[in-house]
Amino acid sequence: MSEKQENEVRRTFPIDSAIHAEIETALWEQVNWKSDEINELATALSLAQSEIKGAESKSKNPFFNSSYADLHTVIQSSLPALTKHGLSVIQGNRYCTQTGGFYVTTTLLHKSGQWTKSEIRMPVLGKKDAHAVGAACTYGRRYGLSAMTGIAQYDDDGVATTDLAMQKNLRSVVTAQQKKNSNQRGN
Repeated sequence: MSEKQENEVRRTFPIDSAIHAEIETALWEQVNWKSDEINELATALSLAQSEIKGAESKSKNPFFNSSYADLHTVIQSSLPALTKHGLSVIQGNRYCTQTGGFYVTTTLLHKSGQWTKSEIRMPVLGKKDAHAVGAACTYGRRYGLSAMTGIAQYDDDGVATTDLAMQKNLRSVVTAQQKKNSNQRGN
C-alpha cells in the first residue's frame, strides 16, 4: 500500500489514540521477548560487560554542534567482548501496518541457544523516503545495541543541546539580520 493510500485509509477510518495504544499493547504481549532460560546468556553478558568500555564520541553533528558515538563505534565497542563470551547480535526492523509504527529489533543470542530481544519504535521524520527510513534504522540500531549490551554513550546527539543549538542559531540569524539592517541604514 502506498503512503498516499495509507493516509487515505487513516482519514477514512481514523483510529483514536486509546485504540491505537490497545492494539500496540496486544501486539506487544503476543511476542516472545526471551528464551525460556537465560542463565547462560546472563552469565556471558555479565562477563562481556565487564570488558566493554563506553562508546567514544567520535562523530560530529554539525547541525547541533555536538559529538556522538555512531553505530560503527558502538559495534566496535561491543562485539569483541560479546564474541569472546559466545554472544552475538542480530538487528532487524519491521513496519506494523496496524499501528503505522517502524520498529528496530535487537536480539542478543548466546551459543547455548538462549536469547533475549528488545524493540524500539522509531519515528520516520520528514519525507518518508529511503533516507528517512535508513536514518531511523541506524538510530534504532545504535540505541538498541547500546541498551542490550549496557554500553554508555557520552553523547546526546543533539537532544540535550537542541534548545541551546537553536538559541545559538537564532542569535546568529538575528545578529546577521541586525548587521544587514544597520548596513542598509548607514548607506
